[in-house]
Amino acid sequence: MRTLVYKKRFISSVVIVLCILLTSCGAPSIPNALATLLERKSIKVGTLYGAATYYSGADGPQGFEYELLAGFADYLGVKLDLYPFYSYDAMLTQLEKGHLDIVATGDAVTGDFEQRFSFGPAYLDVNQYLVYRAGDDRPNRIGSLPTPIVTISGSSQAYLLASVDTDGEVFMVTTDESDAEELLQDVAEGKIDYTISDSNRLALQRRRYPNLATSLTVAEAMPMAWAMPKQQDDSVKAALIEYFGTVHQSGWFTVLEEKYFGHIRQFDYVDSRAFNQAAEQTLTHYKSLFEAYAGDLDWRLLAAMSYQESHWDPDAISKTGVRGLMMLTLATANDWKVEDRTDPEQSIRGGARYFASLLNRIPARIENPDRIWMAMAAYNIGMGHLEDARVLTQRQGGNPDLWVDVKQRLPQLRQKKYYRTTRYGYARGDEALQYVENIRRYYDSLVWLDEQGKI
Repeated sequence: MRTLVYKKRFISSVVIVLCILLTSCGAPSIPNALATLLERKSIKVGTLYGAATYYSGADGPQGFEYELLAGFADYLGVKLDLYPFYSYDAMLTQLEKGHLDIVATGDAVTGDFEQRFSFGPAYLDVNQYLVYRAGDDRPNRIGSLPTPIVTISGSSQAYLLASVDTDGEVFMVTTDESDAEELLQDVAEGKIDYTISDSNRLALQRRRYPNLATSLTVAEAMPMAWAMPKQQDDSVKAALIEYFGTVHQSGWFTVLEEKYFGHIRQFDYVDSRAFNQAAEQTLTHYKSLFEAYAGDLDWRLLAAMSYQESHWDPDAISKTGVRGLMMLTLATANDWKVEDRTDPEQSIRGGARYFASLLNRIPARIENPDRIWMAMAAYNIGMGHLEDARVLTQRQGGNPDLWVDVKQRLPQLRQKKYYRTTRYGYARGDEALQYVENIRRYYDSLVWLDEQGKI
């Protein structure tokens, strides 16, 4: 991580900051909070599961807040002890009791929070919007809505609505059974009429649910910052100021923000004509490679995977850094001896071998094509999350060896009431489901085009 190069600079800076603090207060030793975690050689941090905060991805821990936290731990030269929570209230209670050093909620700071906690520097500003489903009646004020605004218990949105000044009564319901992303999905699907969302989470979900619309800005430029116990001294806060100053100056923070919240090109669903045109004009350049490395797999299935991954663009790169025709992570490329992920042959060879290894890890009793679809889902979200979906399937009376049953549970991996009971926690299972279904459609088209002699 880039922050490694700043460690020595940080240590000298902290010494200066601590000397200033000691001189001003006449203390005989360095402040307790920072001294304690440095002596402990670890920092205890709480956060919430979610796409914008922390989740276990196919290539390990991911999330905007997670990467910032890992950078801070590395900056201090200590181990990151991360404690993901399912509830704002539970996490903040642990912070108040002094069981955590820092809490990173991925949420905005309200006046209520400032009375309870100390905060580090603001690193992002977010707007808060009233969100509804496009096509429904557009609400023009917060007060006196016909149905409730649903928010998460303990969130900044709940506190904000409780204090907002309106010309009518605010009809609000709070829940601890969903997370903020689920509420946005519920609005898009018509399960609830309204919620309040910050601009970061809304941007993430709008890519999946373009029918999410905003009618009112409830609050503008609310700061995001990490919380600390109110009673502790300012030594950790001073370290945070130094850290965020450094990552902003280096440009790493901007890169990280773009990775998670920027306008990076996303995959768009294509119609049959566009796909057929690509198959007839582009696939010819790589067909022999798919045939050569498909092994026991139908080469057309491997080609369909590649189209879903990269649109057959050898230079494709995603927001998470996976690259090439088969969109390999750096770790996977190293595992399968792929030196250049943008080289078509190396990428196809590595992707095919990695997929074959996933197929071999699917229980032998599961027959094709179910084992193929499950291995594809694992290619997208990781074997651990696939196993979580299979466990949920069995718990709910389904058959964990049948894709038709397992695919119904994949979206549950991003729903709190389900992922809180799994081993690997939050995952974007609905995207894995769509991933597999897209490939199946592309594969059927390739089979037809092949039979027609068009590829």
